[in-house]
Amino acid sequence: MIGLTRLPIDPRALEDAVAHPGAGAVLTFLGVTRDRFEGRAVVRLEYEAYETMALAQLAEIVAEVASQWPGARAAIVHRLGVVPLGETSVAIVVATPHRDAAYAASRHAIEALKARVPIWKKEIYEDGSAWKANAPTPSGG
Repeated sequence: MIGLTRLPIDPRALEDAVAHPGAGAVLTFLGVTRDRFEGRAVVRLEYEAYETMALAQLAEIVAEVASQWPGARAAIVHRLGVVPLGETSVAIVVATPHRDAAYAASRHAIEALKARVPIWKKEIYEDGSAWKANAPTPSGG
């Protein structure tokens, strides 16, 4: 299950979509809008995407998870448009037979998304705004 939406993301629906009888672990990662970045007060985020390519890349990432971690299922949904403080920008849910695989698969999914999916973030600050590159972070944070 993959998607791009302009509406709030329902993590529970994603958990239900990937859960299966062989899954001993269901792990949910939510990326949310924080109130500060690099010492500046954030008002909101805005996301844009090359939607056709973004969906294709998200589908590829979900397929990679299923291929690399036997018994794994994944769902990824990313928000577009305005995302207010405290709301979810991206949700990744993985279901795997064991917890170690769930953590590894989730980490793979978010890092692959950041590296390959054409989604761009504009941070709106109290004193201006800036576009941010969508790239994996060295610390994975």
